[in-house]
Amino acid sequence: MSNAIWDALSVTPLPEVRRRAAVLDELAGVEPVTVPGAHRLAWNDGGGQSAVWYFAEDGRALLLTFDHESDLNLYAEDDHALQESLYDGVPEELVALVRDRPENYESLNLTDPATGRTIHYAGGVFWYDGTRWQVSDGLAEYCRREDEDLFGESGFDYCLTDYRFGQDFTPETVVAMRDEDGEYQDEREREADLIGLREVFARHGAA
Repeated sequence: MSNAIWDALSVTPLPEVRRRAAVLDELAGVEPVTVPGAHRLAWNDGGGQSAVWYFAEDGRALLLTFDHESDLNLYAEDDHALQESLYDGVPEELVALVRDRPENYESLNLTDPATGRTIHYAGGVFWYDGTRWQVSDGLAEYCRREDEDLFGESGFDYCLTDYRFGQDFTPETVVAMRDEDGEYQDEREREADLIGLREVFARHGAA
């Protein structure tokens, strides 16, 4: 199972993962949330794609990705049972962070019609066991069974691009990406954005 972003995430120390998550959380205008046993940070592109991180107090983490245009958009299918199965293999303490919780912009709920219990939707379910990142057994099995591109259809590739795992992550690199996307009208606008980005990065510590 080789994927450039996955390989880069796998060798990035968790404090650095959390730093990048905190920076992009602020840049996306998402309010950090403390839930019982964990701290939630998230990113969204404003168009239905998202990455949600839960950093647990015990050193583990849960990562959910979602691409509303992929085959793993289970919210569109309203398939609670299949969504539950994608969490197979993830420790219950981590799954509990997204079960029977209030909805938010990045994570709406799917409801079990038999019990009324809910769980946050996610196309991709990944977790950190304190030593290494893992793909959930349920997601891996689903993609094998349906012959789906695990990292593409789960939203992992798209949703983690801006975190630049395995690459420099600085105000300058963010400006360069935005410049390449044509987000600036002139050099003055570019420089003003750079100043603001430096302030954001400073709030979350050095790499």
